Amino acid sequence: MSSSSEMNAPYLFPRSDSTVLPDPSRFFSHELLSSPLPTNSFFQNFTLKNGDQPENFHPYLIKTSPSSLSISYPSLTHNPAVIYQAFTADITITGSDGPDPHSRKTHLISSFSDLAVTLDFPSSNLRFFLARGSPFITCSVSNNSSITISTTHSVLSLSGNRSSTKYTVKLNNNQTWLIYSSSPINLVKNSGSTINSSGGFSGIIRFVVLPDSNQDSESTLDRFSVCYPVSGNADFTKPFSLEYKWEKRGYGDLLMLAHPLHLKLLSNDTVLENFRYKSLDGDLVGVVGDSWVLRPDPVPVTWHSLNGVKEDHRGEIISALVENVNALDSSADVTSSSYFYGKLIARAARLVLIAEEVSHLDVIPRIRNYLKNMIEPWLDGSFGPNGFLYDPTWGGLITKLGAKDSGGDFGFGIYNDHHYHLGYFLYAIAVLVKIDNLWGKKYKPQAYTLMADYMTLEKKKNSNSVYTRLRCFDFFKLHSWASGLTEFTDGRNQESTSEAVNAYYSAALLGLAYGDIEVAAVASTVLSLEIHAAKMWWQVKQEDTMYSSDFTAENRVVGVLWSTKRDSGLWFAPKEWKECRLGIQLLPILPVSEILFSDVKFAKQLVDWTLPALDREGGVGEGWKGFLYALESMYDKDGTMVKVKGLKGHDDGNSLSNLLWWIHSRNSGDD
Repeated sequence: MSSSSEMNAPYLFPRSDSTVLPDPSRFFSHELLSSPLPTNSFFQNFTLKNGDQPENFHPYLIKTSPSSLSISYPSLTHNPAVIYQAFTADITITGSDGPDPHSRKTHLISSFSDLAVTLDFPSSNLRFFLARGSPFITCSVSNNSSITISTTHSVLSLSGNRSSTKYTVKLNNNQTWLIYSSSPINLVKNSGSTINSSGGFSGIIRFVVLPDSNQDSESTLDRFSVCYPVSGNADFTKPFSLEYKWEKRGYGDLLMLAHPLHLKLLSNDTVLENFRYKSLDGDLVGVVGDSWVLRPDPVPVTWHSLNGVKEDHRGEIISALVENVNALDSSADVTSSSYFYGKLIARAARLVLIAEEVSHLDVIPRIRNYLKNMIEPWLDGSFGPNGFLYDPTWGGLITKLGAKDSGGDFGFGIYNDHHYHLGYFLYAIAVLVKIDNLWGKKYKPQAYTLMADYMTLEKKKNSNSVYTRLRCFDFFKLHSWASGLTEFTDGRNQESTSEAVNAYYSAALLGLAYGDIEVAAVASTVLSLEIHAAKMWWQVKQEDTMYSSDFTAENRVVGVLWSTKRDSGLWFAPKEWKECRLGIQLLPILPVSEILFSDVKFAKQLVDWTLPALDREGGVGEGWKGFLYALESMYDKDGTMVKVKGLKGHDDGNSLSNLLWWIHSRNSGDD
């Protein structure tokens, strides 16, 4: 599925003069700086501050220093509140001084792709091909250099084969590492924790820890030790299909590792069931081949509920609808926050589709005028307190508030939460385009520009795009990351899966509104993957074995999911505020929420787990109660209705109309 020319974003908002963005030239090669750069990627820590915080490459954590790279095969630490992988420098590779004493003393990102990144160390004659899911860490050594291999542990033994192309290193932490080389290299144990090469070497060296899965793993690694990946692309070849293709060197077949969601979606691949590495995301299992095809479940992208609302429930919804519509006032004081503004207009847009579903179309003109008055100032730049700008340094949208304050608009100016904010805007725009084609035609360039910021498909080579490729989406983990250009020890993170779902759902709706089948298909595919990932890693079912038993016993949802950590707390609330933890995984309530929470058994587990929090001293916000009741209505409609009618308020992105619509469209065909 090739990318649409429409996604080249023909409209450019005014250029930004941001004072808070980091300088990408510190770590990206000069050749890469002329194209849009990733801002939420799997290697983002390598681009920020000193570039020395670890990233998760599955199964290893990788950390850099000015002249070396360290590898950690981490163990899991867990308790009822958190699970994490701490970095320990199990193996560190250091090169000798390069030929140019004035060469840069930090690593350099010389290339990157969807599934891999290449790190150069010019001062040390080293280049690392870091491919996600590779059991091997592959290093190219140039200029007949010497290398040093060190560890924070003690080296118990070092032994090599007759040809000096394979070495076995046993450490005192019970790890055994294998070192393969493309030509003979003479490695000598120099001290209790250091191994040196005697003489120079040029060629490929690969490092791999022996997994503890079975006794045959070493022979498996021997078999695949010569073929290595240097880059990897992920392509949407057709709807609900994602294909991985790795560029490989050496000879023979390629061995990679698949996480549990890969295994669920893989089609016709050679899986080595007994070849496994441990990880925070579940066991990583060997897969042979340089091309994979992943087939997520088709997701119906619809404007309205899947089951509809029965006639005898419509009167109650219409009554609330009329009241909600009459309260719309575009002249009232309004937030300047891009996030809360987006929620506000998306809430109003929901009223249009509810009106259509209950056949009460008289209110739509008023909502249409409200949406026009609220959306147009952001698209034409006339909204005084805030607005969208284009950042040419990294290549993306930021806001006026975010350009001067790294915390403004929840970090939107440093590329935090882009899919959240823009997803709400796109939802409102998609609905307005649906009901007003002339307006949609007029503002299509701006609408596609907002979408392009996080939905661009073009790759950097031979592309005219001014936005990076699928800004927030992780092609290996198959879900989004929210954190932008902020360095974190635990890597990338995402809190709300439902707002990520909303982002891709809204992009798909915009495609439908404009008759753009390609955009709708790609967005629907990413949407399906995001939902699969949410169900696998954020939703914690009582019977699950994904996480440790103590964490599973205490949690029905993950609070914030990090690259190397699972946290029960939220950015804005402690772990005890379970109503917030439930709500942030459900809002906004939409037709696609039916797919995200399709498991009624789990919904009941989640509600039962959350309910005691409503009795917390100090009280609970009415808006958060509404989300709890929404899930409770999936199995106890009558009981929930009493509670909903007693609510004194709603979340700023929700309404009584929306709650009643949700409740009365649950399995209405079976009533």
